[in-house]
Amino acid sequence: MRIGHGYDIHRTQTGRKMILGGVEIQCGFGLEGHSDADCLSHAIADAILGSMGLPDIGHYFPNDDAGIEGIDSQKIIIQAVKEAAKLGYRVNNVDASLIAERPKIGPYLGAMKKRLSDSLGIDPSCIGIKATTNEEADDIGKGLAIAAHAVVLMIKSS
Repeated sequence: MRIGHGYDIHRTQTGRKMILGGVEIQCGFGLEGHSDADCLSHAIADAILGSMGLPDIGHYFPNDDAGIEGIDSQKIIIQAVKEAAKLGYRVNNVDASLIAERPKIGPYLGAMKKRLSDSLGIDPSCIGIKATTNEEADDIGKGLAIAAHAVVLMIKSS
């Protein structure tokens, strides 16, 4: 078994779609970034890569590569899963936390688990996603950013 932890944060930005866990959330703003800026998916991908001792997602998807601007972050997760598979590992389960004052995440958790399960190649029941606020402290608490933490357990492929 191997365990990995990932973290990501993006500033909020008006005029962009909000994508979290591969799901579009209707809320009137999105996250700033070179890709779709899905901080939850980025944290999960980095956790997978980190568990294998591999470089972070910026190595595989550099933010100065115009050819991948706006990329769907599910493609980033799929690449991380492929890199782990090359080393003989697969994802067993994921536990993640989203930290945001807004939007409300609860109504989207089921759809996020389904979308992420497709990208990760695991059952939705093997994915835990929690949402919390930052109690109005710092930029996250002021609604200027959204962050995510993720932990993955990787096991040898059969």
